[in-house]
Amino acid sequence: MWETVIGLEVHVQLRTRTKMFCADRTTFGDPPNTNVCPVCLGLPGALPVPNAEAIRLATRAALALGCTVHETSVFARKNYFYPDLPKGYQISQFDKPLATGGEVSFESADRGRVRVGVTRLHVEEDAGKLLHDRLPGKTAVDLNRAGIPLAEIVSEPDLRSPAEARAYLVTLRQILIYAGVSECSMEQGSLRVDANISIRKPGETRLGTKTEVKNMNSFANVERALEAEHARQVELLESGQRVEQVTLLFNAGTGRVKPTRSKEESHDYRYFPDPDLPPLVLSANWIAEQRATLPELPEAKRSRLESAYALPQYDARVITSEVGLADYFETVVKAGADPKAAANWIMGEVMTSYNESGQFPVSAERLAQLIQLVAAATVSHQAAKRVYTEMAGSDQDPGAAAERLGLIQVSDEGALARWVDEVLAAHPGEVDRFRSGETKLLGFFVGQVMKRSKGKADPKAVQPLLQSRLRIAAGTEA
Repeated sequence: MWETVIGLEVHVQLRTRTKMFCADRTTFGDPPNTNVCPVCLGLPGALPVPNAEAIRLATRAALALGCTVHETSVFARKNYFYPDLPKGYQISQFDKPLATGGEVSFESADRGRVRVGVTRLHVEEDAGKLLHDRLPGKTAVDLNRAGIPLAEIVSEPDLRSPAEARAYLVTLRQILIYAGVSECSMEQGSLRVDANISIRKPGETRLGTKTEVKNMNSFANVERALEAEHARQVELLESGQRVEQVTLLFNAGTGRVKPTRSKEESHDYRYFPDPDLPPLVLSANWIAEQRATLPELPEAKRSRLESAYALPQYDARVITSEVGLADYFETVVKAGADPKAAANWIMGEVMTSYNESGQFPVSAERLAQLIQLVAAATVSHQAAKRVYTEMAGSDQDPGAAAERLGLIQVSDEGALARWVDEVLAAHPGEVDRFRSGETKLLGFFVGQVMKRSKGKADPKAVQPLLQSRLRIAAGTEA
């Protein structure tokens, strides 16, 4: 039996139009080496100038995570050689970071409420990117990403399973998106994760030898990679071997990790303050202003939705998973819809279309009107789904759409009785089974009436009518 200890380093691209120390664009997908200049190319004599918006966004991120933002922090040079690092060093922060001491809380399936400490949040620039598929047999270098502003968020080793690492990342991403700090898209490289993992016997306090896993392009693959590395370390130790401190790459195709190089310590980078950049000094008043402008964050919003709208915890968690969904829900409710009915629609049809397109095909006001039609028994819930599909991409009145589709619910007892009698006549075997005690067949009969009426019958009026007819058929009424 082994205990897993995990700490994560998350690199988040800050949502700016220009780079960290120059005016080049940060646009994703531009042709290689088109967003470059003497500063990010590391040409002699080019001097960096900090991006004020990047500093503001990094400060917001730190405050949203409950960190202490320091009034003075220092940019340092992190020295190493790699083909995508034209200067031969990366401008980062080391012993005096922007912020320290926050936390991220989430629900763990194994341990309940878990609070993971945030050791530090610091600002740095990104390196370029190596391309291995552009030139046969060669590696190309694209420096468009060189100088992109990043916030690196380092957690304490408080995670105890790959599943908890994934839950931490989901929660962290939500907080950063709510705070307006980053797009947090792993597909576009605006959120990258390096995972440190070690194992030890339960009850031990000393940490085992850690390894670092890189090259993970989704939260699911972070979990898979950590599971693979946990298994590798267990196999090594149980066979009498040692775990070496190495950096590993994860292969999503094989589900395996592969060592690439020994892991550097901080002294290997020869950090020293960047002589071209003075200390970053922020006033207490400015930091307080940034704190005051933070929006309602996910956990606070979940709690408010539960109390203000009497939503179940599960519903509130799903609805607040995306800022857009939460805002849409509240607009639907304010337009007159019942909160629980609105939640059900958003967790069903609305979320399906939102996940496909990133948009809401039916306005919140129109959805509220549709929900009110169901509540008034003007259309059935099943028919309302057809109306929703018909309304998608337009601003149709749901009542008019239901009328045009012939879905206005029929409550007239004469019409309902005709459909009921036709269904009972068409299913004599099921009638006999009902008479013999299979009362669960009532749902079958209701479904058949709805089918025969093409969704027009009012199911609430159909049920008592069926019960009455079936009792007559059973000889219990005169």
